[in-house]
Amino acid sequence: MSAPRRAVALVALLGTLFLLGGAGSVSAHSAVRETTPGEGTVLKSAPKQVTMTFTESVGITDDSLRVLSPENRRVNAGDTEHASGRSDSVRVPLDDGLADGTYTVAWRVVSADSHPISGAFTFSIGKPSETTASVSAEPAVNPASGALYDIARYGAYAAVALLIGAATFVLVCRPASAEPLRGLVRAGWWVLVATTAALLLFRGPYERGTGPSTLLDPELIENTLTSRPGWALLARLALLAGAAVFLVRLGRGAAAETEGPEKEQVRPKPVVLAVGGVLAVGLAGTWAAAEHASAGIQVPLAMTSSMLHLLAMAVWLGGLAALLTTLHRSEALLSAASVARFSRLAFASVAVLVLTGVYQSWRGLGSWDAVFDTSYGRILVVKVCAVVLLLAAAGFSRRWTSRLTDAEEPLRVPVLETVGVRAGGGADSGPGASSSSGDAGESTSAAAGDGSEEKPENESEPTSSPGARRGALRRSVLAEVVVGVVVLVITTVLTGTQPGRAEIETAAAEETAAAGQRTASTTLIPFDVGTPGGQGKVQIVLEPGRVGENTVEAVVIGPDGGIATVPEIRLSFTLASQKIGPIDAGLTNKGGYWGTSSLNLPIPGTWTMKVTIRTSDIDQVSESRRVKILR
Repeated sequence: MSAPRRAVALVALLGTLFLLGGAGSVSAHSAVRETTPGEGTVLKSAPKQVTMTFTESVGITDDSLRVLSPENRRVNAGDTEHASGRSDSVRVPLDDGLADGTYTVAWRVVSADSHPISGAFTFSIGKPSETTASVSAEPAVNPASGALYDIARYGAYAAVALLIGAATFVLVCRPASAEPLRGLVRAGWWVLVATTAALLLFRGPYERGTGPSTLLDPELIENTLTSRPGWALLARLALLAGAAVFLVRLGRGAAAETEGPEKEQVRPKPVVLAVGGVLAVGLAGTWAAAEHASAGIQVPLAMTSSMLHLLAMAVWLGGLAALLTTLHRSEALLSAASVARFSRLAFASVAVLVLTGVYQSWRGLGSWDAVFDTSYGRILVVKVCAVVLLLAAAGFSRRWTSRLTDAEEPLRVPVLETVGVRAGGGADSGPGASSSSGDAGESTSAAAGDGSEEKPENESEPTSSPGARRGALRRSVLAEVVVGVVVLVITTVLTGTQPGRAEIETAAAEETAAAGQRTASTTLIPFDVGTPGGQGKVQIVLEPGRVGENTVEAVVIGPDGGIATVPEIRLSFTLASQKIGPIDAGLTNKGGYWGTSSLNLPIPGTWTMKVTIRTSDIDQVSESRRVKILR
């Protein structure tokens, strides 16, 4: 198989594994910290606006907040905007003179790390209404648009690893011929260009939750191009244009430049390494600017760590792909010196990955409880196990690299000494000397290739020849590549998972907000005693719906929608998990409704509320509902 075809096959493999490894919905990376009015509250008068505060900065559009009346009519008086210049708080003004009833707030925003989230909550004016606006429970991301966006995102990760890794291998390891790697570099560049362009187009439908049919919607494209993720993608395209010029010039300059007995590539000039480094760092920055590192704590340090982590990953895994490709090209033997250079480069990359990985794990988790209590923590544990396997495979590769180097270096010594003596003695400095040196080089290559000279005394025949060692090295590198792809898949999945620290903080914020905001819990329960006119609904208002003293009001609504009177209503609460109850609420007839102001619920939890409605001396029915009592 030719190098370009092998490169395409490798990219296809990486992309397929990314899809398999990253299947599933993206977790929400921000959450609601507070809403005004609060979830489920009953207000005496109509509010002037609705305000929402999130756990991190969010991006919005004009209709990020939609407030709907009980008749499903929109009552927004203007566009959604950030409240008081705060990037984590949004608000929308409301129409004047809103009627009594239950209003629904449907919202959709984009987290600071570029992931869209959505939801809905209700509040009531005067008293809850029998009907509320219908809001479909659609996911924050359209499944088709989300899948296409993920394909492009995972493909971009694979492509940047190939591009940076293969280019670094050519510049630093200096193989005898860069020809086998041109296909990898070209494939990485083209795939990265294509996936970046696709991300620009799919970003709009992905954020808005619309289908792929809106791909070319001018409004969505404009919103993407003016957002931070859009700027990062545009910067990536610009850097790729510069990388194309750099790679073309590099290829032309290195085409005929070789040195030494084994015809290695010449050492690149410092300015070449500097330009290549700047381009690589810039590409890594386009990821850091649009994902986890750009939100949360210690953003500058986190972005620096994220860039180093991505670069180390690309140099290691992309370099492994380059090494494997070169090792399988028998017409372009790879010197032990080049393999040794990559071994040192890989070791440095692993050191960077470990250091940055430890920091990112601490930043993402925040506590030991988050390791096994959050999705992020559990996925991270799987990644650590995969990295351990990868390090084991890398250990075998370093072992065979060491053996290959030990076998070939002694063969170079006489040649280098001969050349050194002639150079030092000043003899044979003309054409004859050049010819002699060239012959010596060929002799070295031949000896290294057939393994017929200077075999180690205590080594068995199957592993004594450099050819056999190269075969063992190929197999260990292949194992590294396979396990490395798995690690890269898991890493990509982590970028789509809410960090454990954020998950725990979000849960705490939601509980605190709910406890502080909710002033009443309203439950509407239909009933039917099985007699003519024996149908209706009972509305139970529990205030404040928290531990301690609570007030209860139970109103029966008849078949005609009006208030109905019944001979008796009984209400009890049971918390089966703690073996508490049933606790009788002790409702009494208050003239038009049944109620009490002395219901004491001792501990928080999800209680079972059982209501019994008696409509005559012999007709009654019982219904049960679950209600959450907050701390």
